[in-house]
Amino acid sequence: MPKSYALIDCNNFYASCERAFRPELAERPVVVLSNNDGCVIARSEEAKALGIGMGTPYFKCRAMLERNGVAVFSSNYALYGDMSARVMRILSRYCPDVEVYSIDEAFCDLTGVPGGAAAYARRLRATVFAWTGIPVSVGIARTKTLAKLANRFAKKQKRCRGVFDLDASPDPDRVLGWTDIGEVWGIGPRHAKRLRAMGVDSALKFRELKRDWVQKKMTVSGLHTLLELRGFPCHGFHSGPADKKTIVSSRSFGHPVTRLDHMLEAASQYTTRAAEKLRKQGSVASGILVYLQTNSFKLGQPQYSNTLAMPLAVATAHTPTLIRAARSGMEHIFRDGYQYKKCGVMLSGLEPERGRWLNLLALPPAHRPHDGPLMRAVDDVNTRWGRDTVSFAASGVKQEWRMKREMRSPRYTTVWEEILTVQAK
Repeated sequence: MPKSYALIDCNNFYASCERAFRPELAERPVVVLSNNDGCVIARSEEAKALGIGMGTPYFKCRAMLERNGVAVFSSNYALYGDMSARVMRILSRYCPDVEVYSIDEAFCDLTGVPGGAAAYARRLRATVFAWTGIPVSVGIARTKTLAKLANRFAKKQKRCRGVFDLDASPDPDRVLGWTDIGEVWGIGPRHAKRLRAMGVDSALKFRELKRDWVQKKMTVSGLHTLLELRGFPCHGFHSGPADKKTIVSSRSFGHPVTRLDHMLEAASQYTTRAAEKLRKQGSVASGILVYLQTNSFKLGQPQYSNTLAMPLAVATAHTPTLIRAARSGMEHIFRDGYQYKKCGVMLSGLEPERGRWLNLLALPPAHRPHDGPLMRAVDDVNTRWGRDTVSFAASGVKQEWRMKREMRSPRYTTVWEEILTVQAK
């Protein structure tokens, strides 16, 4: 029996999360802004109909948003992360196999489910909406790449009512012909531009290309995309993206930073975030890089930027060790007299935790047996009770440098003080 892959994608996820707790916004256009309320990063269908483009700077469209009564929110990642986890738990409960692809997408195995894949997907879709308030679209096909195409069709074509099974379609080639080459999973902007110049402007035309030409011009990744469009699975379950080779954590400040202690707090906080991602993929880092920069768009102000990369004596995922290195580097490159806009941390030289290279002159990790369990305990507490339930003092308490989030909605599901209040009369 051929596999039946389903891609389940949350519709306009960030905007849908805001609406889930604000039913009065059901028919109202909604947009969500990026860090520091810089630009639009999510739009409801009503907002898209108004012509609000993705990435539009907020200051350019603010008047138009106000004229049209658009509900505007600062990004609320604590809420979005928790809602995503709830959706994924529902999928895991009812699907034999689930692979989380991103915060709002997951591949599910619907091979041999009772009643057929399409009927099962409709029940699954209804359950997710009833239990979380998040609408989802489901695309079903025999490969992951085709499932992505089917999902896009399900989302764009209202007659599909949110679910489309490409294998059950009477004319699957029509769907491939309808899909722009730039929308095909695995084909980046550079290859899409090149293919369009050759007259290959749809998934259907790409599928008809010669296998040898694709492998020569687009490497084995392009060949896998070609074979998947022909119905031959090349990407199995849990064969998703490889572990990252570097991990970066950086943000712009809500206000210009001029003090070293604030800069050190920010570096410590970003290092903490990077270390969490490092442990999540089961790796350790053997190098760390820190950088800072002023705002080059502000004319008339002195400009300065600098970067410092440092090797670590022993590859580690121990947050306090990484914070000490980051603070040391930041103290070295920080200069008084400048208004800093941004700083960041990058962990490099990533290795598997159980296969790291050791230094002949340093103690092996086994001589610090408490580090691993301590970090796992911190991660478990923060996963269960919310981010920064346990935090490091080096990151500061007030964090005056933090991003601007002047229109952030309450963190309804992760902070007791902000939980939704319901009054019955």
